[in-house]
Amino acid sequence: MSKKNVFVFSIALLIVILDQLAKFLIKQSFQLNQSIPIIKNVFHLTYITNTGSAFGLFKGLNLFFMLFSAMVIVVIFYYMKKIKENEKTMKLAAGLLLGGTIGNLIDRLLYGAVTDFIDFRIWPVFNIADSAVTISVVLLIILLWKK
Repeated sequence: MSKKNVFVFSIALLIVILDQLAKFLIKQSFQLNQSIPIIKNVFHLTYITNTGSAFGLFKGLNLFFMLFSAMVIVVIFYYMKKIKENEKTMKLAAGLLLGGTIGNLIDRLLYGAVTDFIDFRIWPVFNIADSAVTISVVLLIILLWKK
């Protein structure tokens, strides 16, 4: 395995571990739909599940999103060969996207829905995997815009 791939896989593994550990702790400590304010009316931990996509859109399409996630993972593996060793931000984006995609795919496969818990009250509830995917997409847009 190349050094480039080690970096991408290390980022992905870190995201999956953090995501799954946080989701495990939430499921062990909260009842479904329970919310605890960390900073009242600003930041709460709220345990919900989501069978749709980001922001709760397209609910009930879990099988579609499992297949889509598998396709995203295949595409990431394909394009990893094209990332140059000096493209550090591109490697970071690939690792974040891979880790976030796998993190939510694990939930869909094991539980039939994604566990969300980060609640800023002005935004739909999300999780660490969602954050990794969002950051990776922003990075990819910036990188591709510059090319």
